[in-house]
Amino acid sequence: MKIDIFAHILPQKYFAVLQQKARPGLNFNREAANRANTQIDVRLRVMDRYPDVVQVLTVSQPPVETVVAPSDAVELARMANNELAELVVRYPDKFIAAVACLPLNDIDAALEEADRAINELKFRGVQIFSNINGEPLGAPKFRPLYEKMVEHDLPIWIHPCIGESGGEPLFGWPYETSSAMLKLVSGGILRDYPDIKFITHHCGAMASFFEQRIRWLFPLEFGVSEIRNPVEQFQKFYCDTAVYGSTAALMCAYNFFGADHLLFGTDVPLGPHFGLTLETIESVKRMDVPDSDKDKIFAQNAVNLLRVAI
Repeated sequence: MKIDIFAHILPQKYFAVLQQKARPGLNFNREAANRANTQIDVRLRVMDRYPDVVQVLTVSQPPVETVVAPSDAVELARMANNELAELVVRYPDKFIAAVACLPLNDIDAALEEADRAINELKFRGVQIFSNINGEPLGAPKFRPLYEKMVEHDLPIWIHPCIGESGGEPLFGWPYETSSAMLKLVSGGILRDYPDIKFITHHCGAMASFFEQRIRWLFPLEFGVSEIRNPVEQFQKFYCDTAVYGSTAALMCAYNFFGADHLLFGTDVPLGPHFGLTLETIESVKRMDVPDSDKDKIFAQNAVNLLRVAI
């Protein structure tokens, strides 16, 4: 079995209401054009090509808090999570778990929805984006969410979104993820919550490639008194394998984050050819690492992190 840790979906009822309630001028053509993202029958047909792959469902962009008012965001997050829960129950051989959508423009409601999704719907974590309506993830107002997820002992998925880069997907998304990771480290989040677990998209972005820049330049930029070993702080992040088939990138991440922090993930059904699932599988198989570590990457790390049975 292979567990795709970062599979996207726009539940149909949720997406229909989101389009109705979103602020004027937003264009959802890109999201709607990918039928496997919005239509479950299409998705299942695509999944049949890879019968040994099961998915962990996360709600696709846009972040709900960026397009609707707080009261609508609360309603829509609950709707999305209810639909995800139904899919997991209906197709247990396809979807092993789901991740909660949160209305982060109302932090108290987000905390309540996190509890509901985890305790009642049996979700295995929550998703946030690389900034929250322009605010950095290291901001103090988000610490209650981090405290709650430490209590639940479940991970937080981080997906890139529009920010300083303007949302350009080629290099912009990895930049946004890297920036979010930097703000979490420099803000002391991983220091103050040593048991917190973040899963980053696209193989941990630029962190592994720029290990030495982190080592030498972080102290110059942020000082050394608060964060004494920034490299170790960055190595606490988990990352997926969604680099579209690049074994070299996977080896770089493997050497930086370690075998226990790398999880199979494809970006399905987004990107070319529905997330390049086959290419991602082959890229892991080509890694010059023990087979036991490949087993960890394909499934066991996700089992341990999410506490799911296979």
